[in-house]
Amino acid sequence: MSFSIAGTGSALPGETVSNERLGEFLQTSDEWIRTRTGIKNRHVLTSESLKDLAMEAAKNALRMSGTVALDLDLIICSTVSPDHVIPTLACEVQLALGANCPAFDLNAACSGFIYALDIAAGYFARKKDSRVLVIAADAMSRIVDWRDRATCVLFGDGAGAALLKEGDDLRAITIGAQGSETIIALPGPKGNSPFAPQTESHPFVTMEGKEVYRFAVSSSVRDLLKVLDMANLRQEDIDLVLLHQANARILEAVSARMNIPGDKFPSNIAECGNISSASIPILLDELNRKGALRPGQTLAMSTFGGGLTTGACIIQWHGTGPEAL
Repeated sequence: MSFSIAGTGSALPGETVSNERLGEFLQTSDEWIRTRTGIKNRHVLTSESLKDLAMEAAKNALRMSGTVALDLDLIICSTVSPDHVIPTLACEVQLALGANCPAFDLNAACSGFIYALDIAAGYFARKKDSRVLVIAADAMSRIVDWRDRATCVLFGDGAGAALLKEGDDLRAITIGAQGSETIIALPGPKGNSPFAPQTESHPFVTMEGKEVYRFAVSSSVRDLLKVLDMANLRQEDIDLVLLHQANARILEAVSARMNIPGDKFPSNIAECGNISSASIPILLDELNRKGALRPGQTLAMSTFGGGLTTGACIIQWHGTGPEAL
């Protein structure tokens, strides 16, 4: 027993920031960003909170699945940039929805959505007839250095959600980690303890771009081949690959190495940028709501992120579509 995805939801901030706007205060241009990343626009928080986005995504998923908050058995939120450390984003959503179930956050960086699905699969393995709400939400605009064109142009804000119910649609899943303190890093708060030395901090995301690219391509190919083998499938059996939306060049490289046509790699990176673990569920919801997903399709998902972390899964799609709205 695993699960089926009964509903999807997503939310993006109202403010859209184009490459041209970034060029007003950074030494960069639309051409420079687009040719290196495939990104044209990204959405950033202004007056909204991350809880606002998480709530909107959650309500959309609940509505599509026909689930009410009191029927939820578990809420898992993946985030690296919550509004608060305490209470967790999951607890804030639980309160706002009026749910009465366990709720917790997890931090696996951009791999968080797949990590959450893996945790949910374990929950379903021992509890039947459950309803699990998985939310991935991040406000990357809070944790990038807006003076650094190498990082700030890559990211956006948003939230994606999936309502899981009892089913057998998860065919295979794998998660992993390869510890690194430098390739992708974000320092935590230093505090002002009088018993600890006070040093200047750089409280922003840093990345070693070339190392991230190598890791992303190699780990995605490795993990996709692994879950294909676990599910007894071949590359040609995959209908769509939902790859973490980090860089258009990474999508192209994975497509080439997997010998899977590029048109099987849907993408929203041009308009959204990298939204950490929310990237895949937002893309999933977009495809679902425009009717691009058909019952019986085989979906592969793969992601990579800071930690370093990785994850991939195979899902046989039988989810509720836009006709339920």
